[in-house]
Amino acid sequence: MLDAARMFTLCEVARRGSITAAATALGYTTSAVSQQIAKLEKEAGQPLLERHARGIALTDAGRSVVKHAERILVELEAADAELAEIRGLRAGRLAIGTFPTAGSSLLPLVVKEFKTQHPGIDLRVLSGRFTQLVEALRRREIELSLLWDYEWNRIDDPLLTYHHLMNDPTVLLVSEKHRLADRESIRITELKDESWVVRADDHPVAHTLERLCREGGFAPRTSFFAHDYGEVQAMVGVELGVAIAPRLAVLNPHPDVRSIPLTTRSPQRRILLAHLTERRLSPVAQEAITLCTAAARRLEQEMGV
Repeated sequence: MLDAARMFTLCEVARRGSITAAATALGYTTSAVSQQIAKLEKEAGQPLLERHARGIALTDAGRSVVKHAERILVELEAADAELAEIRGLRAGRLAIGTFPTAGSSLLPLVVKEFKTQHPGIDLRVLSGRFTQLVEALRRREIELSLLWDYEWNRIDDPLLTYHHLMNDPTVLLVSEKHRLADRESIRITELKDESWVVRADDHPVAHTLERLCREGGFAPRTSFFAHDYGEVQAMVGVELGVAIAPRLAVLNPHPDVRSIPLTTRSPQRRILLAHLTERRLSPVAQEAITLCTAAARRLEQEMGV
């Protein structure tokens, strides 16, 4: 195997026309350059230079080595240029995970800003359930992921590092015709006689409702199991029941639905941005963390959190 550094030294000798001139250009002694050429010739198994009274000339083998070395140099220069593009966030890619409510509220703000500031970045998004997102992080399918947790169910995965972006309070949803629709806030104890529209499939908000009602001294009476927040709002809007939801899930409520804060210690979920602790983040991912943090602050201000 030919040594690449010695090949580049031969290129310099060929370019300068002598070992002495090449040594001066490279900042080496003439003896050091001669030794490098001698070692390269040994690796090649044949002479690469012909020495004569008027200087040196490349042999056929020498010309072949220089030709390939110049190609390698072109590729290395291209690699340097591409790395500079990535460092400058003018190229590269980022795969980021999200869950539905963040994907419809926080993440669009981030993507819009990213596309504006860094149009050369290939941005890809994976939406999934909590366990799917964590597994995708571990398999390195995504570099970052938005996640969430509640006070009673904190994430504690030693393989992950978390950035706390914002808090997402729980709000009450009622029909615009509901007796409490004009209230600025509501205590959970005022809702013991209500029917509830509840998220199905063992959804975290269903657990949140159970905890809230238990603190209010009653058990919720379910009128409908919904599979997404579109169904939740639709059923609330036609007065099938009331519901609770994270504030981010109803930033754009149906026109016939009212969103009202709970005065009882309203459960808040933390919105987090996670990555593998052992993974060295790319410049693109570091920029994404900055943009996510800024977008979360804007959302909190808009929500009055």
